[in-house]
Amino acid sequence: MEFSSWFMVFSISCFLLASGSFSVENFNQAFPIVEPDPGHTKLQLSREGLEAIKRITTPIAAVAVIGPYRSGKSFLLNQLLSLSCSEGFGVGHMRDTKTKGIWVWGTPREMTIDGVKTSVLFLDTEGFESVGKSNVYDDRIFALATVLSSVLIYNLPETIREADISRLSFAVELAEEFYGRVKGQDIAFEPAKLLWLIQRDFLQGKSVHQMVVEALHRVPNSEGDKNIDLVNQIRDSLAIMGDNSTAFSLPQPHLQRTKLCDLNDGELDPSYVKKREQLKDVVGSIIRPKIVRGKPLNGKEFVSFLEQILEALNKGEIPSTGSLVEVFNKGILERCLKLYSDMMAKLHLPLSEESLQNAHQNSREEAMQLFEQQHFGRHHAKKSVKELDEEIEKAYKNVILANENKSSKLCEGLYTTCEDEMDHLQVLRLPTMAKFNAGFLKCNQSFEQECVGPSKASYEHRMMKMLGRSRSLFIKEYNNRLFNWLVTFSLVMVVLGRFIIKFILLEIGAWILFIFLETYTRMFWTAESLYYNPVWHVIVATWETLVYSPVLDLDRWAIPLGVVLSLFILYWRCYGIRKHGSRWLLPMYNPKGGSNRPRSD
Repeated sequence: MEFSSWFMVFSISCFLLASGSFSVENFNQAFPIVEPDPGHTKLQLSREGLEAIKRITTPIAAVAVIGPYRSGKSFLLNQLLSLSCSEGFGVGHMRDTKTKGIWVWGTPREMTIDGVKTSVLFLDTEGFESVGKSNVYDDRIFALATVLSSVLIYNLPETIREADISRLSFAVELAEEFYGRVKGQDIAFEPAKLLWLIQRDFLQGKSVHQMVVEALHRVPNSEGDKNIDLVNQIRDSLAIMGDNSTAFSLPQPHLQRTKLCDLNDGELDPSYVKKREQLKDVVGSIIRPKIVRGKPLNGKEFVSFLEQILEALNKGEIPSTGSLVEVFNKGILERCLKLYSDMMAKLHLPLSEESLQNAHQNSREEAMQLFEQQHFGRHHAKKSVKELDEEIEKAYKNVILANENKSSKLCEGLYTTCEDEMDHLQVLRLPTMAKFNAGFLKCNQSFEQECVGPSKASYEHRMMKMLGRSRSLFIKEYNNRLFNWLVTFSLVMVVLGRFIIKFILLEIGAWILFIFLETYTRMFWTAESLYYNPVWHVIVATWETLVYSPVLDLDRWAIPLGVVLSLFILYWRCYGIRKHGSRWLLPMYNPKGGSNRPRSD
């Protein structure tokens, strides 16, 4: 029974470990948050240490110590935390480096900064220039510590070397890119306060401040060496961090450094203990919560910020400020691109190419102004501007394609409508040039006004050709159809005047018209020659006046009017004569051939 209980407990423990639900019970210890990958070239996250940070709900400030390996960084952190070596960060006495990657003390120190309760994290970093690592790896450690920390303690033994100044180039770039922004704006993050901490066995001679000032003097370069120019550029750039850096000296705590972990404050050098306490006060006076995008970070936000920065640093072969600028400008780029897209989406396509180009320029300027107001970085932001411009051009090309598509559809629809209208005008019941010209003009004007966009030119050419063909075809058939209509009309009037109305003048006029049309074209010239005769022009003008006017369109009302007229004539023939007699008629035929008046003797 005891074996079964033990086995059940062991199985549950294994399951919890395998499922990753096992949580840390004691946070009063050091945890790795960033570790080297197997190749010792890039960095990767350590989830155990991140859990220690995620639980913090108050604003976070971070103190990071960097410097060469075997320079006493871990011991210094333990001193700042008032912890012994056995309690705090592991301290190595061998020649190899003890700390790998970046470690954090799991229990932050609580401070009140500007009236706000703040959790201060202490970060220990892997030393520079140890055996078996690449320079790129050291650069990533330095870059990550620089970005994460609120106070960056540059721990240097004895003096400042040229390599120490060169390594600050990344911190200088950060300051140039992000420091000095107008307060109140949506800044990315404030660079860490740089504290030059120089530990020396003997403090006589120049002060640490003098050492730093002299170390940052320009190196003479009379021969124009490019490498020296680069070093001097870093020195010049460090001047902008004048208000952002502090120099501090710290004597050696004891001559026998290998026994430091075994000594208490009473056994350490009194001058060291005094300066150590001063160092704590200096750190406490300059530390501020980590501000990212205008707000302090809590534990979860700090971890998210760490993940974002680590991804940016591992992205390239060499960590650069430019990669960080890209990360922080990514969201701004998206907002600016959305602003451009929203403004272009409000356009009522299709538009003319000039109008679309003007709208594009206005929307692009709005997006660029927004980026200029909110972007991060001063120098490396040029790449982000270029990227934004490229994305805007891609979006503009899509708008151009949409404009061309809608323009083509609109002009095609107008062209088809006009083509149908021209086909309809070709088969008018009563041929009339006035109506054709009115339809032609209306169709052409509607096309000119409504067809817009890049497709207008091509469809305008097609439109003119189609209208030209329709006009030529109509004119060609117009005279022939009108001639046939007039011949038919004259015969109808003859029958109407002779047998129905019995109006002799109407019959005579109809016969004159019929004889003129037939004899002129048969006895003298061809039918085509008739169309140039002045009499024909008079006939055509009269026909056009009767058939089509803005008030009356006989082509549309010919059938209804013909029906009404036929009914009227039928009514008059059947009932009108009987009821009213022949006094309602104009001179008519006398069917009996004489007078009906009575004779008088």
